[in-house]
Amino acid sequence: MGFSFNLITDLLEIFQYQFMQHAIEAGTVVAIVAGIVGYFVVLRRSAFAAHALSHIGFAGAAGAVLFAVSPVYGLLLFTGVGGSAMAVLSPRAANRDVHIGTVLAFMLGLGVLFISLYAGNLTQTYSILFGQILGISSGDVLLTLAAGIVILAAVGVVYRPLLFSSLDQDVAEAKGMPTFLLGIVFVLLVAVATSIAVQVVGVLLIFSLMVTPAAIAQQLAKRPQTAIIVSVAIALVATWLGLFVAYYEPYPVSFFITTIVFSLYLLVRFVYRRIRPLRVFRASSEIT
Repeated sequence: MGFSFNLITDLLEIFQYQFMQHAIEAGTVVAIVAGIVGYFVVLRRSAFAAHALSHIGFAGAAGAVLFAVSPVYGLLLFTGVGGSAMAVLSPRAANRDVHIGTVLAFMLGLGVLFISLYAGNLTQTYSILFGQILGISSGDVLLTLAAGIVILAAVGVVYRPLLFSSLDQDVAEAKGMPTFLLGIVFVLLVAVATSIAVQVVGVLLIFSLMVTPAAIAQQLAKRPQTAIIVSVAIALVATWLGLFVAYYEPYPVSFFITTIVFSLYLLVRFVYRRIRPLRVFRASSEIT
């Protein structure tokens, strides 16, 4: 049955399949988490860290397959360990890229070793590269939900100090805030968020949910709370719309999600920023 242009009928058809139900459930959790954590990733200029953690997660997935364990557990373990190593080695931003690159190179080396030792079919591991949301199981949905709840609870606890230290680390240190501990907590949050987001868009496309919605939100809103809401909304719309279109088209879900968020980024970057000054000028003219 193809697209009928009747939204209610189309949605009812999609929801009658269990694999689509699981995909939408996991995608919703991932979009919310990625939208919130991604805002701090962009604010702290840690996009490379998120990218590195996704590749480190691939090495963990390869190790998990080698030991006959679900790749999700390997993702969580390696991103957690790798993220902690990054935070300890680079408490400040000055040489952060060097330390992140060093940890990334070592972890990828382990990934190569795991792949060379495994004699079976690596299809499950390689699917991590581009996402496997349409093949996610009910157990993985529950694991994603549990991880999402933990992340959101942790963000709620450290929100104000994390926001303060992200805006100005030097002032936060001067006021006695534990910026080193906050850095470790932040990297661990990114590690877990990256691990669950990989299931949707894959290792190679992690920027589409962890960075791009937040980058768009920062251009549309100035207040942190508003920007986070916008970031989450963009991630949700892109995920839901990507799943909806992928149901009727024989192409990967991750392709549609990345295309949607990238198109929105270009629209905001080159169209909205040109229109906004004109609106401000007209509004000020009307006031005067």
